Amino acid sequence: MEAIARIELRGVAKSFGSNHVLRGVDLSVARGESMVIIGGSGTGKSVTLKCVIGLIEPDAGRILLDGEDATHARGKVRAAMLDRFGMLFQGGALFDSLPVWRNVAFRLLNGKGRLSDDEARAVALDKLRRVGLGPETAEKFPAELSGGMQKRVGLARAIAAEPEIIFFDEPTTGLDPIMADVINALIREIVVEMGATAMTITHDMSSVRRIADRVAMLHEGVVQWCGGVREMEDSGNAYVDQFIHGRAEGPIAALR
Repeated sequence: MEAIARIELRGVAKSFGSNHVLRGVDLSVARGESMVIIGGSGTGKSVTLKCVIGLIEPDAGRILLDGEDATHARGKVRAAMLDRFGMLFQGGALFDSLPVWRNVAFRLLNGKGRLSDDEARAVALDKLRRVGLGPETAEKFPAELSGGMQKRVGLARAIAAEPEIIFFDEPTTGLDPIMADVINALIREIVVEMGATAMTITHDMSSVRRIADRVAMLHEGVVQWCGGVREMEDSGNAYVDQFIHGRAEGPIAALR
């Protein structure tokens, strides 16, 4: 019997007025797999991610989690779905008014199965250690941290509740190459260590090569190619070839 995918998109479509962003996205992500979606700006990567998370409702198609239809999840069903997720946002999205440890432990202090301050702080310190930040960081505020440290704090928060599925939105944006490589290594190590399923959107090919098991190329609202990261360089797909090698000429008319 074929294993049920952890995440599956079937014909997912989404338009904003006359702008048809997604035109029928089909994608399957296996349990424990790290899937990376690539594509130029405006090709629908973020919209795809938001549809899976439930921030945007698709106009058509279905989104399945472990075979269960989550396309139009509401109320307790959606809350239970969100409990399974962790998220590293592109801009960090840390709460400026809260110290680092409370940012990391925010879900543990406010969500289902709420922990005491002492319990939550202990978990936060452990996750900060996991991303290479010492206990002296815990009482600092986000504004006191560098961009790379903020990204690490965001990663610690994403894994604080030990989610089954982790989403990464442009995880290396705004980082220098050295720090970007550090974050990529941490993402790969943590996903493997936790046995989590990961879905990442990025245009950073260094990230793709470092963290992906499989890669999906999104263009003109559909998945143009999907395959193993080792197959990407010789995919034989003109869209993939143009994108990964940064060529101005090719089937992709404009990468805005």
